[in-house]
Amino acid sequence: MAVYLSVDIFGHPGQTFYVKPGGEKSAHCIVLGKIVPSGSKLSDEMECHSMKDPLGVALFGLGRAGMIHFLNLIRCYRVQLKYIIDLDIPKIKQLLIQYHQRHTVALTPEEAEKVYNDESVGAVFVCSPTFTHQEIVQNALRKGKGVFCEKPISQDIAGTEACYVESEKAGKPLFCSFNRRYDPSIRGVLNGIEEQNVGDIHMVKMCSRDSPLPPMSYLKISGGIFHDCAVHDIDVICWILHQYPVSVYAQGHAHIKAIAEMDDVDTVAITMKFPSGALAMIDLSRNASYGYDQRLEVFGTKGMLVSENQRCTGVQHSCTTGTSLAPMHFSFPQRYADSYVLAMEHFLNVMEDDF
Repeated sequence: MAVYLSVDIFGHPGQTFYVKPGGEKSAHCIVLGKIVPSGSKLSDEMECHSMKDPLGVALFGLGRAGMIHFLNLIRCYRVQLKYIIDLDIPKIKQLLIQYHQRHTVALTPEEAEKVYNDESVGAVFVCSPTFTHQEIVQNALRKGKGVFCEKPISQDIAGTEACYVESEKAGKPLFCSFNRRYDPSIRGVLNGIEEQNVGDIHMVKMCSRDSPLPPMSYLKISGGIFHDCAVHDIDVICWILHQYPVSVYAQGHAHIKAIAEMDDVDTVAITMKFPSGALAMIDLSRNASYGYDQRLEVFGTKGMLVSENQRCTGVQHSCTTGTSLAPMHFSFPQRYADSYVLAMEHFLNVMEDDF
């Protein structure tokens, strides 16, 4: 009887992989304490999965989101990062040396045609500035590649629709990554709603305050606080309610002069009403001095579900002067680390199912 050892692999939270040591052959194996005959569906799936060639991928953009995806991709055994496309070639080369990615090629955007024409590339990850998304998405789809794209797909509705039409024509997936849908805590709230733990929903509150203040160079190309920040909270609320609002009211103000000069705001309050009568409120800020403030509350006839702020550690110190807690996460790469990995895994699962 051979034994499959269950192992957790870094970068794949919530998933268990199975390794058969020593290449020993036998009629049975043990998985999570159960005997599974060799040749059974589960056994065959484990053997088959370990034999699959990694999916060749290319990464467009090496900014804030691009760096997150770069680190996740190079840790993922299911993919081979073949290309990185960005204006800053020295930055790419430095990263490739630092992380020992000797087989990854650095390209400028002008050289992107090499990616589209490379049949060994099965998918592209689009993390470049918003104004470049539509062209990259459509070019990749036309060459038969799946696309994982950071939101938004395009700068307007017509462009977004055109990209999904292209996806249907190509028969390849186009995945717009709203990563917070994959956050375990937010998923837990959704599960509680679907299990009727709160009954009829009357109120949803979300607090989303950035930390630290993003660079002005980024804010200038971000599309503004509504497209860059509020879109995440609006998406989560509509997703967990399974409804779209019938009325929306928003007020904002720019306390930071440089943001005012961009014709943008840094502090926003949004109120929405839904067909069911549920009300939702969103509290947004570009800068919370105490950490990345992310809270969700759902109140209904049977109770309340809350996703609280997460902290760097669970350690707290109590003494005669009171109790102190570890600080909350510094910014979005730390708070939503798991969600980025799980969103990527979902996309790869779709790719493996051949869409």
